[in-house]
Amino acid sequence: MKKLLRNVLRSSWLQRAAGVLAAEYLRLVWLTNKFAFDPPDVYAIVEPQMPAIFAFWHGQHFMTPFIKTKKSHRGKVLISRHRDGEFNAIAAERLGIGTIRGSGDHGSAFHRKGGVGAFKEMVRALEDNYNVALTADVPKRSRIAGLGIIMLARESGRPIMPFAMTTSRFIRLKNWDRTTINLPFGRGTLVGGDIIVVPPDADTETMEKLRAQLEATLNDATRRAYAQIGRPEGAGHG
Repeated sequence: MKKLLRNVLRSSWLQRAAGVLAAEYLRLVWLTNKFAFDPPDVYAIVEPQMPAIFAFWHGQHFMTPFIKTKKSHRGKVLISRHRDGEFNAIAAERLGIGTIRGSGDHGSAFHRKGGVGAFKEMVRALEDNYNVALTADVPKRSRIAGLGIIMLARESGRPIMPFAMTTSRFIRLKNWDRTTINLPFGRGTLVGGDIIVVPPDADTETMEKLRAQLEATLNDATRRAYAQIGRPEGAGHG
């Protein structure tokens, strides 16, 4: 019975249905929340520097497809090859975002998880004028930025745009990344952090300094985003 249930949950038709439903639910959340932007001219700042690398925390990612507000904003997002990533990929593509499948982890499992291929694909996407979005966390270590995005910025020469998106009504799960499920009929905010540029000749010390800067910038953007909607970041239901 357990094997049958597992096979049903992994079936392509169920994952596709879940992906479509998730995409349409997120569209409802976007349409029924009034979003503010910090800084107010964030798009005027970012657009001249596209294509860019958009960085955000894992678990805070559900609303990120909606940073694409124009047809000219072409984007791709890195999504895990794990089976749990399948319906995320389907949802992203339904919302007009291309997908790159692989791992952002540049640690010991980098090769096994398809990280090398995904890294090369992200570099090619940036060269082809696509923005690339990916979570900054080291896998299974919430709010600890890895070197993956820093390496991508060094290789591609493109700037990193850290940001946070929140809604005033949400449910926060008690899992490793504190996943936030955004709810409709409230207020939202998009907060941009300080742009990070990685020199092409950045050495190990510089890379670590910029990694720490990215981590601090994302934490600050997240804190400011929750403050602007009047919700403590540790709150769970709304």
